[in-house]
Amino acid sequence: MATSTQARSTAVAAKSAGTHRVLGGIVWYAVVSGLGILFMGPFLWTVGSSLKGPTDLYVYPPELFPPTLVWQNYVEIWTFAPLLRFIENSLVAGVLTTLGQTLSAAAVGYGFARFKFPGRGAFFILLMSTLIIPPQVMMVPRFLLYKDIGWLDSLFPLWVPAWFGGSAFFIFLMRQFFMTIPRELDDAAEIDGASGVQIFWHILMPLTLPAVATVAIFAFLWNWNDFISPLIYLTSEHNFTLPLGLRFFQQEAGTGGEPREQLLMAASIIDTLPPILLFFALQRYFVRGIVMSGIKG
Repeated sequence: MATSTQARSTAVAAKSAGTHRVLGGIVWYAVVSGLGILFMGPFLWTVGSSLKGPTDLYVYPPELFPPTLVWQNYVEIWTFAPLLRFIENSLVAGVLTTLGQTLSAAAVGYGFARFKFPGRGAFFILLMSTLIIPPQVMMVPRFLLYKDIGWLDSLFPLWVPAWFGGSAFFIFLMRQFFMTIPRELDDAAEIDGASGVQIFWHILMPLTLPAVATVAIFAFLWNWNDFISPLIYLTSEHNFTLPLGLRFFQQEAGTGGEPREQLLMAASIIDTLPPILLFFALQRYFVRGIVMSGIKG
């Protein structure tokens, strides 16, 4: 009798625990879904505004999507401004910057992680200390330097520096990832006659794809969204990048012209496509890098 009562109590407790887990899961997914919708609000508003006509922009109360979708906005942006040229310039600067920062950060991080030389720790601390320097401090010296070598109004200032060490943050990320790889792999490769460059490129780099993907995503996003550097170095419309070119779609104050906000929103949607495509292309490596960093940290 006691055994039967105990078994019944255990079953009731298990059923109650299962119910609580289900309810907890429902509440959790509801909260996450609500936060997702909340954070998607600005993006949805941008999409809706890109499909509005000039008279729909100032309707009160505001509407997320207009009664009639104006797809013509996505056609007009290509003739209103040289948008294709802006995208081409941004892609050239973004791709070259991404390659430069990824390869140079990996090479420097490999040197700090695998080679022992006098002052290695001091040099690494000095490198990390550069993270506290505000970028604004370097604007004037860089401008004067690029002016002296004749690089103003060209894309060179946007991507060439990336090939000389990249970023201290990226170097730190690559160094930490290299240090998680057993040195026995290097020793085995050296026994087989591999050089340091061969070990770096053929053995260690394939193992660091998650870190490389993370660096590539961040480097491309930072360069793609950069507005200040093109504003400082570029003066010709022919060389403008996309963030700078979006100013063509802004209504100038006091002109009394037709509103352009719908064109600005449509161009902004086009602006978001390359980073989204890059993220989805490297998503599995990016997520793996986060997971592996959490496990090994």
